Amino acid sequence: MDIMDTQQENALEQSLRLAADEPAHRPDFFKTLLNSTVYVLGTAGTGKGHVTLEAGSNISIANWHKADGSAVIPFFSSLQTLQGSIDREESYVEIPARSLFEITLGAPLFLNPKSPYGKEFLPEEVRHLLSGEIGQKPMQRTVEKDTKVLLGQPSQYPSRMVNSLTQLLAKHRNVKRAFLALMHDASIDQKPHLVIGIEADGDFERVMREAGHVVGDTAPDGEPVDLCRVQEGESGLSNYFLKETIPFYERKSAGWLSSLLGFGKA
Repeated sequence: MDIMDTQQENALEQSLRLAADEPAHRPDFFKTLLNSTVYVLGTAGTGKGHVTLEAGSNISIANWHKADGSAVIPFFSSLQTLQGSIDREESYVEIPARSLFEITLGAPLFLNPKSPYGKEFLPEEVRHLLSGEIGQKPMQRTVEKDTKVLLGQPSQYPSRMVNSLTQLLAKHRNVKRAFLALMHDASIDQKPHLVIGIEADGDFERVMREAGHVVGDTAPDGEPVDLCRVQEGESGLSNYFLKETIPFYERKSAGWLSSLLGFGKA
């Protein structure tokens, strides 16, 4: 994409491009999408050309077919993108993305299908988005008291996953630190797997959901990765992370910047 194209992007298109290139931006993309107005080929009532959807309108939405013959509903981030995707004049409807997802629930959709950056949405993913679940809800796993768990560091460092997580966690001011380990619980796992520990205040579940989404997109070879909360004074994984490892992410203090700008206390 050249500089001119980038300058013409709207907020949704910029967010989509960033999310396509870097998993850390995907949670923000989903939030931007749900708060955006999009364009869909079709009609509402008897209107032709540009129709803005009103409460109680009857809407007819066009389907396209993918290479395998399956139907998908195309929708577009801007009128310009829609017009660049069709070869003849067609009616279109302007509609909030959330409303589009609600009225088409159960059908697959495709955002900007003929553009350099696009995204297909399957029904299950749409359900998660509408319920506010960006990423999977963290699973709770209890380790029995007498279970022997081996902890260490991976011989092959998951650089891509760690880099994406670092970018994501930097957006959450309530996250203090994040850690990495390799864990083997022989009672339930055939082989070791990675564990990410996150130390945070406030809305921890939101952080875990978004981190889980990024991990799912970047885990080495699609291997399972556990996420856990790290807390001072706790035994087990928290103690290991805090006492025996160096965090791969640590929130930088703003103190030096405040002093530089003249806001610090004497």
